[in-house]
Amino acid sequence: RQTDAIRDTDGGALDGDAVWDRAVGPMQFIPSTWAAWGSDGNGDGVADPQNIDDATYSAGRYLCAAGGDLRDPERWIAAIAAYNDTIDYNHRVAEAATFYGDASAGV
Repeated sequence: RQTDAIRDTDGGALDGDAVWDRAVGPMQFIPSTWAAWGSDGNGDGVADPQNIDDATYSAGRYLCAAGGDLRDPERWIAAIAAYNDTIDYNHRVAEAATFYGDASAGV
């Protein structure tokens, strides 16, 4: 699937592009999604999509809202699809999650 073209929603404030929205930061938020879900994850009073603590906290909030109970594999995939609804992306995220899950479990 080709990347969707999303017209600008923030006047280029976050991504520097006043024509199209572009993903920003380590969790690749588009400006309109950041506007809805961006949160201060490190307690410094600023929600910054370039800050890893803010970005991962915001992504977690977004994924849990999209997927519901993420202990259910179908809900987990629904959450990932809300982020990027392509089969290839879902497979890559699932493979990475399995790798890191196995590594943290000492497998």
